[in-house]
Amino acid sequence: MNLTVAALYQFVALPDFRELRAPLRELCDRLGLKGTLLLATEGINGTIAGERQNVAALIAELRDGPLFAGRLDNLELKFSTAAAMPFQRLKIRLKKEIVTLGDSQTDPTRQVGTYVAPADWNALIAASDTLLIDTRNDFEVAMGSFAGAIDPQIKSFGQFKDFVARELDPAKHKKIAMFCTGGIRCEKASSYLLAHGFEQVYHLKGGILKYLEDVAQADSRWNGTCFVFDERVALGHNLVECGSTEPSKDQAA
Repeated sequence: MNLTVAALYQFVALPDFRELRAPLRELCDRLGLKGTLLLATEGINGTIAGERQNVAALIAELRDGPLFAGRLDNLELKFSTAAAMPFQRLKIRLKKEIVTLGDSQTDPTRQVGTYVAPADWNALIAASDTLLIDTRNDFEVAMGSFAGAIDPQIKSFGQFKDFVARELDPAKHKKIAMFCTGGIRCEKASSYLLAHGFEQVYHLKGGILKYLEDVAQADSRWNGTCFVFDERVALGHNLVECGSTEPSKDQAA
């Protein structure tokens, strides 16, 4: 029986994130879930896997239960399946950031770029005045990307700031569109660009995973596969598991 895999995140003020760790772990343990969830003052991020009804129970608690008291009402979710458990254990981690950029001016709870639905993405990136940027790490880009996208050639998301300083100019680059695996990195990148003088900043809502789920392969501008941070390694169109025996990096994407 296939297991359900849920990739999730939301930027939201969680000043009590440290106190949320123990009850969240207890809930996930009780439901038999494995994966990684990150908690920080800026929100929650992670990927979790288990039986379908147990993943659904977790999502219901996150959205509507007393633990988060209604603060996760805008949770970004992507569901896929796995033939076997793609994580070796459960980890609930406390972090300074749910995706590490290291810039004090960047605050996605205050400002982000314009969300673009997968159905509208092809038209945006086909426009001649759109600069398309892949915000993921170089090994992820090597497995697949959108046609014509710029590869920042970074080893970690924290180096995105260096790429911007080196290659981008608010006076020259008027319209920027960005994407990442599940939406979280490009959302934070859009907040960073806005905080540093860029005006027209767009990002793919739900990331590559949502695009591969919603857009028919015949209409797709995606080339290759999409790396995911679990033992499935990569997914294709319709979020079909590509299969690999490589060990899991066991991280949140």
